[in-house]
Amino acid sequence: MSADGAATAVKPGFKPVIWTSGDWNAFFGFGTNILVNMLVLTGLLRFVLKMPDSIVFGRILPALGLMMCLSTFYYAFLAYRLALRTGRTDVCALPSGVSVPHMFIVTFVIMLPITIKTGDPLKGWSAGLVWVFFQSFILMIGGFIAPIVRKITPRAALLGTLAGVSVTFISMRPALEMYVTPQIGLVCFAIILVSWFGGVKYPKGIPAGLVAIVVGMIIAWGSNIFGLGLGGLSLKGVGDAFASFGFSVPIPAFNYVFSGFEYLGVILVTAVPFGIYDLVEAMDNVESAEAAGDEYPTTRVLTADGVVSLIGCMMGNPFINAVYIGHPGWKAMGGRIGYSAATGIMVILLSWLGIISVLLALVPVVAILPILLYIGMLIGAQAFQTTPVKHAPAIVLALTPHLAAWAKLLIDTGLASMSNAAQAVGGLSPEKMAEVKAAAISSLPQQGVVYHGLEIMGGGSILTGLILGAIGVFVIERDFIKAAAFALAGAVLTYFGFMHGEAVGVGGGLGVTPAVALSYAVVAAGLFALGRLGASEHYASHAEMSAAPAE
Repeated sequence: MSADGAATAVKPGFKPVIWTSGDWNAFFGFGTNILVNMLVLTGLLRFVLKMPDSIVFGRILPALGLMMCLSTFYYAFLAYRLALRTGRTDVCALPSGVSVPHMFIVTFVIMLPITIKTGDPLKGWSAGLVWVFFQSFILMIGGFIAPIVRKITPRAALLGTLAGVSVTFISMRPALEMYVTPQIGLVCFAIILVSWFGGVKYPKGIPAGLVAIVVGMIIAWGSNIFGLGLGGLSLKGVGDAFASFGFSVPIPAFNYVFSGFEYLGVILVTAVPFGIYDLVEAMDNVESAEAAGDEYPTTRVLTADGVVSLIGCMMGNPFINAVYIGHPGWKAMGGRIGYSAATGIMVILLSWLGIISVLLALVPVVAILPILLYIGMLIGAQAFQTTPVKHAPAIVLALTPHLAAWAKLLIDTGLASMSNAAQAVGGLSPEKMAEVKAAAISSLPQQGVVYHGLEIMGGGSILTGLILGAIGVFVIERDFIKAAAFALAGAVLTYFGFMHGEAVGVGGGLGVTPAVALSYAVVAAGLFALGRLGASEHYASHAEMSAAPAE
């Protein structure tokens, strides 16, 4: 089909052009986008998870480069096939790369808590690999069930729970760190804000993310002249980065993948709902490309994302691949087939040659953080902007479990830090510190902190937000039967620990949190009865109107 939906006759001997002048524009634009994402991702691994450089640059980034190269080459191939079949010269390849929302989710929701709990970043890495392992299979089989899930779940519930993650685990830490070094953080944030939200265009069409990074570098390196050291950059750091400059190829990481299965309970409560979100997002982006004139098979796209993500996972990459939104924009810019493949080559060079380590020694991390805050703002705002106004209360309801999970994480991290300090300074034994920690937690309610409530409500916050949001939407719509169905689903999920629990199981035979599971069941029964009562009244009223004599 052509862009206007009419069939195009294929000329004999027609061969699609691999590279056009417009591909340069799309390559520089999309390549910059990918580069920024890779810098952010590497910063998360090194400075948030404290992952050893030998793992970051020697294992994870080479595996990431392989995954993204396979993905971009495959979508270039699909575009070539589509152009060959239709005889069109305006076919644009689907953009793809690391899923940006999931990049933060697997970092802050999976890898960081497990790293903090165990004190071992390699354990967090293993958990992230298992998360991608399950996500990959969900994507591969999801092409057949995605339409059903999308049909029965309100958009406000899907986007509301995602907004909860964006506000807490994506936005808050970057925002706080920006204010630690505001000379760079706030300036770079303003540069991004006025462009991506305000529509301001920078000279020569330079991407706002690149402008922010360059300005951040100027401020950081310029501050060294006055001995301020803003951004923590130094010539020694650059020298060390060049010293570690080398060539690394992906190495199988099967042992790390399967050792992470010990955290399966924690992983499943997020892998399943975010796998579902991936399906919906991929379908939306394929539909967007079709509206722009390029019709790609949804099942192939979802399967490809799953397969390349699985390959990357088995090689040590804990980040999932996804089709990006923005295909119509790259097409309008002149992108066709070559820009996608060229981006794959660029990623291989950056990741296999260790160039990313040099870039991070030159770029202050605080200049990148505003990009993370922007992503969080965008995801949070999307929930309200793309759903009916009357569903706003349901979105806020879907947010609340994530606030609880985030608050609990801060408390747990603070208590762990206190324990380590007490052992180091006061010489308290681990057994004594466990008693002190238990006493501190038990005293929190007297200080206005309901820790046990945070623990229960925040457990499995992704699914909890989804269920609460769906119940809220259907109650607002007075569709009590569907609300009852989601409440019953909440009872089942809670019984097995997918919601309101720290691990999957059945507890003592009565469920992980039996009181909460029973309460959801009671709510389901009440909503169902209300729905049937409303239906009965409707039918009775309809019957009375039908029996009334005509005037």
